[in-house]
Amino acid sequence: MLEPPSGGAGPGAATADSRLMSIGTVLGLLRDEFPEVTVSKIRFLESEGLVDPRRTPSGYRKFSAGDVERLARVLRMQRDGYLPLKVIRERLDVIEGVAVPDDGADADAAVPALGGAGEPEEHPGEGPEDGREPEGATAVRIGRDELLAAAGTGEEQLEAWEAYGLIEPLPEGGYDAAAVTVATLLAEMARFGIEPRHLRAMKTAADRDAGLVDQVVAPLRHHPNPDTRHDARVTARELAGLATRLHSALLQTALGVRLS
Repeated sequence: MLEPPSGGAGPGAATADSRLMSIGTVLGLLRDEFPEVTVSKIRFLESEGLVDPRRTPSGYRKFSAGDVERLARVLRMQRDGYLPLKVIRERLDVIEGVAVPDDGADADAAVPALGGAGEPEEHPGEGPEDGREPEGATAVRIGRDELLAAAGTGEEQLEAWEAYGLIEPLPEGGYDAAAVTVATLLAEMARFGIEPRHLRAMKTAADRDAGLVDQVVAPLRHHPNPDTRHDARVTARELAGLATRLHSALLQTALGVRLS
Protein backbone atom coordinates (compact mmCIF):
# COMPACT_ATOMS: atom_id res chain seq x y z
CA MET A 1 0.00 0.00 0.00
CA LEU A 2 1.18 3.52 -0.76
CA GLU A 3 2.26 5.36 2.34
CA PRO A 4 0.97 8.94 2.73
CA PRO A 5 3.46 11.61 3.69
CA SER A 6 4.12 11.91 7.37
CA GLY A 7 3.78 15.28 8.98
CA GLY A 8 3.47 17.14 12.22
CA ALA A 9 -0.13 16.82 13.17
CA GLY A 10 -0.75 19.06 16.15
CA PRO A 11 -3.63 18.83 18.61
CA GLY A 12 -6.95 19.35 16.93
CA ALA A 13 -5.47 18.89 13.46
CA ALA A 14 -6.72 15.33 13.08
CA THR A 15 -9.84 16.19 11.15
CA ALA A 16 -10.97 14.58 7.92
CA ASP A 17 -10.21 17.70 5.87
CA SER A 18 -6.70 18.12 7.27
CA ARG A 19 -5.91 14.53 6.27
CA LEU A 20 -6.76 15.08 2.58
CA MET A 21 -4.10 15.61 -0.07
CA SER A 22 -3.72 17.98 -2.98
CA ILE A 23 -3.30 16.60 -6.48
CA GLY A 24 0.37 17.59 -6.38
CA THR A 25 0.94 15.54 -3.23
CA VAL A 26 -0.87 12.57 -4.79
CA LEU A 27 1.32 12.88 -7.86
CA GLY A 28 4.43 12.73 -5.69
CA LEU A 29 3.18 9.59 -3.94
CA LEU A 30 2.30 7.79 -7.16
CA ARG A 31 5.41 8.69 -9.13
CA ASP A 32 7.63 6.43 -7.02
CA GLU A 33 5.86 3.43 -8.54
CA PHE A 34 4.47 5.08 -11.69
CA PRO A 35 7.05 7.57 -13.05
CA GLU A 36 4.91 8.23 -16.11
CA VAL A 37 1.83 9.45 -14.23
CA THR A 38 0.85 13.10 -14.71
CA VAL A 39 -1.74 15.51 -13.36
CA SER A 40 -3.55 15.22 -16.68
CA LYS A 41 -3.70 11.43 -16.26
CA ILE A 42 -5.21 11.74 -12.77
CA ARG A 43 -7.79 14.23 -14.02
CA PHE A 44 -8.63 11.93 -16.93
CA LEU A 45 -9.18 8.98 -14.60
CA GLU A 46 -11.44 11.21 -12.51
CA SER A 47 -13.42 12.20 -15.61
CA GLU A 48 -13.86 8.48 -16.37
CA GLY A 49 -15.33 7.90 -12.92
CA LEU A 50 -12.42 5.81 -11.62
CA VAL A 51 -11.74 8.13 -8.70
CA ASP A 52 -13.94 10.71 -7.01
CA PRO A 53 -11.92 13.19 -4.93
CA ARG A 54 -13.62 15.70 -2.72
CA ARG A 55 -13.73 19.36 -3.68
CA THR A 56 -13.07 22.44 -1.60
CA PRO A 57 -15.49 25.38 -1.81
CA SER A 58 -13.01 26.88 -4.29
CA GLY A 59 -13.19 23.78 -6.47
CA TYR A 60 -9.77 22.28 -5.73
CA ARG A 61 -9.43 18.49 -5.59
CA LYS A 62 -8.64 16.85 -2.27
CA PHE A 63 -7.78 13.14 -2.18
CA SER A 64 -8.09 10.67 0.69
CA ALA A 65 -5.75 7.74 1.32
CA GLY A 66 -8.43 5.53 -0.22
CA ASP A 67 -8.46 7.66 -3.37
CA VAL A 68 -4.69 7.29 -3.72
CA GLU A 69 -4.84 3.53 -3.25
CA ARG A 70 -7.63 3.29 -5.83
CA LEU A 71 -5.59 5.29 -8.32
CA ALA A 72 -2.65 2.96 -7.70
CA ARG A 73 -4.86 -0.06 -8.41
CA VAL A 74 -6.05 1.47 -11.69
CA LEU A 75 -2.52 2.33 -12.80
CA ARG A 76 -1.28 -1.18 -11.95
CA MET A 77 -4.04 -2.77 -13.99
CA GLN A 78 -3.19 -0.53 -16.95
CA ARG A 79 0.54 -1.13 -16.62
CA ASP A 80 0.53 -4.85 -15.92
CA GLY A 81 -2.48 -5.98 -17.92
CA TYR A 82 -3.05 -3.22 -20.51
CA LEU A 83 -6.70 -3.44 -19.57
CA PRO A 84 -9.27 -1.02 -21.01
CA LEU A 85 -10.89 1.32 -18.51
CA LYS A 86 -14.26 -0.40 -18.77
CA VAL A 87 -12.73 -3.70 -17.64
CA ILE A 88 -10.77 -1.95 -14.87
CA ARG A 89 -13.95 -0.30 -13.60
CA GLU A 90 -15.76 -3.65 -13.53
CA ARG A 91 -12.90 -5.31 -11.65
CA LEU A 92 -12.75 -2.50 -9.11
CA ASP A 93 -16.47 -2.84 -8.51
CA VAL A 94 -15.94 -6.52 -7.72
CA ILE A 95 -12.86 -5.92 -5.54
CA GLU A 96 -14.31 -3.02 -3.59
CA GLY A 97 -17.76 -4.52 -3.30
CA VAL A 98 -16.43 -6.70 -0.49
CA ALA A 99 -13.81 -4.30 0.87
CA VAL A 100 -13.99 -1.62 3.54
CA PRO A 101 -15.11 1.65 1.87
CA ASP A 102 -12.12 3.77 0.89
CA ASP A 103 -13.45 6.88 2.56
CA GLY A 104 -14.46 5.23 5.82
CA ALA A 105 -13.31 6.43 9.22
CA ASP A 106 -10.57 3.80 9.39
CA ALA A 107 -9.10 4.88 6.07
CA ASP A 108 -9.09 8.54 7.06
CA ALA A 109 -7.53 7.71 10.42
CA ALA A 110 -4.54 6.17 8.64
CA VAL A 111 -3.60 9.47 6.98
CA PRO A 112 -1.49 11.85 9.03
CA ALA A 113 -2.42 15.52 8.88
CA LEU A 114 -0.82 17.42 6.02
CA GLY A 115 -0.78 20.78 7.69
CA GLY A 116 -2.86 23.21 9.62
CA ALA A 117 -6.03 24.93 8.50
CA GLY A 118 -3.98 27.76 7.05
CA GLU A 119 -2.29 25.57 4.43
CA PRO A 120 -2.71 27.27 1.04
CA GLU A 121 -4.74 25.63 -1.67
CA GLU A 122 -3.05 24.23 -4.73
CA HIS A 123 -2.67 26.66 -7.59
CA PRO A 124 -1.39 25.65 -11.02
CA GLY A 125 2.05 27.06 -11.66
CA GLU A 126 3.01 27.53 -7.99
CA GLY A 127 5.83 25.39 -6.63
CA PRO A 128 6.67 21.73 -7.05
CA GLU A 129 3.23 20.48 -6.00
CA ASP A 130 1.47 21.98 -8.97
CA GLY A 131 2.04 18.70 -10.81
CA ARG A 132 3.92 20.43 -13.60
CA GLU A 133 5.01 17.91 -16.17
CA PRO A 134 8.73 17.97 -16.98
CA GLU A 135 9.62 18.91 -20.51
CA GLY A 136 10.72 16.05 -22.63
CA ALA A 137 9.12 13.46 -20.35
CA THR A 138 9.21 10.03 -21.95
CA ALA A 139 5.76 8.72 -22.82
CA VAL A 140 4.85 5.14 -22.07
CA ARG A 141 5.09 3.04 -25.22
CA ILE A 142 3.61 -0.38 -25.89
CA GLY A 143 3.92 -2.81 -28.77
CA ARG A 144 1.39 -3.93 -31.33
CA ASP A 145 0.41 -7.10 -29.51
CA GLU A 146 -0.17 -5.16 -26.29
CA LEU A 147 -2.37 -2.64 -28.12
CA LEU A 148 -4.45 -5.46 -29.61
CA ALA A 149 -4.85 -7.02 -26.18
CA ALA A 150 -5.81 -3.71 -24.57
CA ALA A 151 -8.49 -3.03 -27.19
CA GLY A 152 -9.65 -6.63 -27.33
CA THR A 153 -9.45 -6.70 -31.12
CA GLY A 154 -7.57 -8.41 -33.94
CA GLU A 155 -4.84 -7.55 -36.41
CA GLU A 156 -7.26 -7.08 -39.31
CA GLN A 157 -9.27 -4.51 -37.39
CA LEU A 158 -6.15 -2.59 -36.34
CA GLU A 159 -4.92 -2.51 -39.93
CA ALA A 160 -8.25 -1.01 -40.99
CA TRP A 161 -8.02 1.68 -38.32
CA GLU A 162 -4.51 2.55 -39.43
CA ALA A 163 -5.52 2.60 -43.09
CA TYR A 164 -8.10 5.28 -42.30
CA GLY A 165 -5.66 7.26 -40.16
CA LEU A 166 -7.60 6.68 -36.95
CA ILE A 167 -4.55 5.21 -35.21
CA GLU A 168 -0.92 5.89 -36.03
CA PRO A 169 2.18 4.28 -34.52
CA LEU A 170 4.83 6.53 -33.01
CA PRO A 171 7.68 7.56 -35.34
CA GLU A 172 10.09 5.40 -33.34
CA GLY A 173 7.64 2.49 -33.27
CA GLY A 174 5.05 1.32 -30.81
CA TYR A 175 1.98 3.14 -29.54
CA ASP A 176 1.33 5.65 -26.78
CA ALA A 177 -1.44 5.87 -24.19
CA ALA A 178 -3.61 7.98 -26.49
CA ALA A 179 -3.55 5.22 -29.11
CA VAL A 180 -4.73 2.73 -26.48
CA THR A 181 -7.65 5.00 -25.60
CA VAL A 182 -8.58 5.50 -29.27
CA ALA A 183 -8.33 1.78 -30.02
CA THR A 184 -10.53 0.91 -27.05
CA LEU A 185 -13.17 3.42 -28.14
CA LEU A 186 -13.04 2.24 -31.74
CA ALA A 187 -13.52 -1.35 -30.60
CA GLU A 188 -16.55 -0.31 -28.54
CA MET A 189 -18.07 1.51 -31.53
CA ALA A 190 -17.41 -1.50 -33.77
CA ARG A 191 -19.81 -3.47 -31.56
CA PHE A 192 -22.57 -1.24 -32.94
CA GLY A 193 -21.56 -1.88 -36.53
CA ILE A 194 -19.67 1.41 -36.93
CA GLU A 195 -16.76 0.80 -39.29
CA PRO A 196 -13.60 2.87 -39.81
CA ARG A 197 -14.97 4.38 -43.02
CA HIS A 198 -17.87 5.80 -41.04
CA LEU A 199 -15.47 7.74 -38.83
CA ARG A 200 -13.55 9.68 -41.47
CA ALA A 201 -15.61 12.81 -40.85
CA MET A 202 -14.91 12.57 -37.11
CA LYS A 203 -11.17 12.24 -37.75
CA THR A 204 -11.25 15.22 -40.12
CA ALA A 205 -13.10 17.30 -37.52
CA ALA A 206 -10.53 16.35 -34.85
CA ASP A 207 -7.70 17.39 -37.15
CA ARG A 208 -9.40 20.74 -37.76
CA ASP A 209 -9.86 21.26 -34.02
CA ALA A 210 -6.19 20.42 -33.43
CA GLY A 211 -5.23 23.00 -36.05
CA LEU A 212 -7.35 25.63 -34.30
CA VAL A 213 -5.72 24.88 -30.93
CA ASP A 214 -2.30 24.97 -32.54
CA GLN A 215 -2.97 28.44 -33.92
CA VAL A 216 -3.67 29.70 -30.40
CA VAL A 217 -0.63 28.15 -28.71
CA ALA A 218 1.90 28.32 -31.56
CA PRO A 219 3.38 31.68 -30.43
CA LEU A 220 4.00 30.21 -26.95
CA ARG A 221 5.17 26.72 -27.89
CA HIS A 222 8.67 27.73 -29.02
CA HIS A 223 9.22 30.53 -26.52
CA PRO A 224 12.68 30.51 -24.85
CA ASN A 225 11.09 30.74 -21.39
CA PRO A 226 10.24 27.20 -20.11
CA ASP A 227 7.34 28.57 -18.05
CA THR A 228 5.81 30.00 -21.21
CA ARG A 229 6.23 26.68 -23.01
CA HIS A 230 4.56 24.98 -20.07
CA ASP A 231 1.69 27.46 -20.31
CA ALA A 232 1.32 26.50 -23.98
CA ARG A 233 0.87 22.85 -23.07
CA VAL A 234 -1.62 23.70 -20.31
CA THR A 235 -3.57 25.97 -22.66
CA ALA A 236 -3.62 23.32 -25.38
CA ARG A 237 -5.02 20.73 -22.98
CA GLU A 238 -7.63 23.15 -21.68
CA LEU A 239 -8.75 24.06 -25.19
CA ALA A 240 -8.85 20.39 -26.17
CA GLY A 241 -11.10 19.71 -23.18
CA LEU A 242 -13.40 22.58 -24.10
CA ALA A 243 -13.58 21.38 -27.71
CA THR A 244 -14.48 17.87 -26.52
CA ARG A 245 -17.22 19.19 -24.25
CA LEU A 246 -18.58 21.42 -27.01
CA HIS A 247 -18.65 18.52 -29.47
CA SER A 248 -20.48 16.39 -26.91
CA ALA A 249 -23.02 19.15 -26.22
CA LEU A 250 -23.64 19.75 -29.93
CA LEU A 251 -24.04 16.01 -30.54
CA GLN A 252 -26.52 15.70 -27.67
CA THR A 253 -28.45 18.69 -29.00
CA ALA A 254 -28.57 17.24 -32.52
CA LEU A 255 -29.69 13.85 -31.24
CA GLY A 256 -32.31 15.49 -29.03
CA VAL A 257 -33.78 17.30 -32.02
CA ARG A 258 -33.80 14.18 -34.19
CA LEU A 259 -35.24 11.90 -31.53
CA SER A 260 -37.93 14.31 -30.36
